Amino acid sequence: MRTDARKAMKMAITHTIVPLHLSGNTTDEQNRGIQELLGESVLEAYRTAIEQLDEGRARVVLEMEKKIRPEIVTQIIETIHRYTVSDKYKEEQVASDRVYPPAYKVRAVEVQVSELRKTFPKLGACMEKISRRDLPEGAEDWFAIPRWEALASTYNEAVELVMGVLSKRRKFQNRISDKMGPTYLRQSERSKLASKILADQQTGNDILVVALQAGIRHRGCSARRARARLEGNEFALGVFEVACLLLTHPERVSSDEALMIDCGGDEYSVRGDYTFDRVPLFDFDISGIEFSIFYEDRSRNLWGTPSGFLYKMV
Repeated sequence: MRTDARKAMKMAITHTIVPLHLSGNTTDEQNRGIQELLGESVLEAYRTAIEQLDEGRARVVLEMEKKIRPEIVTQIIETIHRYTVSDKYKEEQVASDRVYPPAYKVRAVEVQVSELRKTFPKLGACMEKISRRDLPEGAEDWFAIPRWEALASTYNEAVELVMGVLSKRRKFQNRISDKMGPTYLRQSERSKLASKILADQQTGNDILVVALQAGIRHRGCSARRARARLEGNEFALGVFEVACLLLTHPERVSSDEALMIDCGGDEYSVRGDYTFDRVPLFDFDISGIEFSIFYEDRSRNLWGTPSGFLYKMV
């Protein structure tokens, strides 16, 4: 999705990408438990291997130490990582071959920032140079997303502001236009925390540079299954972030055959009674973009959840 020039620029400035986990570091008790688990597993593997080796083969193994050791470490890490993905709501995941529209390409962050400032002239500084860094694992590219606080006094007012601009630029139908207040729509706690961390990392900036994936990573999952699948440093995007993404990248939702978007970073209460069991959606049909809601426990192959990734600024 990047041009050759942008790739060359990114390669010229490399950084170590260290994930910044939303739930904090592991506890001492967890560390001891994992160390005990690995120790017992290694001991069992040793006993089994010894029974299968003779003196000659054991000598070969020891001669290959420099090759074997890193391979064992890699396999252990891969095994542990495979089991870090929760099985919670696993039945709420279906196969999906939906992809992004062919016309969709991620623009340079500088271009995104320029578009946002033309749309919202009050927006101030942005650390565009962050986009020259390597991407965290799982992210597809860098995106420019304003802090909602730079546009409005509440999250819901910021959502309505951005949605209003979107409706003037595109054929747009908002099926819940009269039910967008705080008793209906709210940020999830995880996404709220991620937004605060990003703002603290890029302090003083109205526009944040965020590493994102636009939905494919969690396609075919229900909203709550997608939330259960999130990596430790990953957070789902809400309506505000997705609407901003659609302002700078209108092609992302421009075909009824492409992957649609659910905004798993937000929660919705259909009756406005604080029973938040729905998820907001951006869909597309012959009438243009449609914004509506769906059950958070229903999976469909049509949608995917966009998400962002935090990393330590070193």
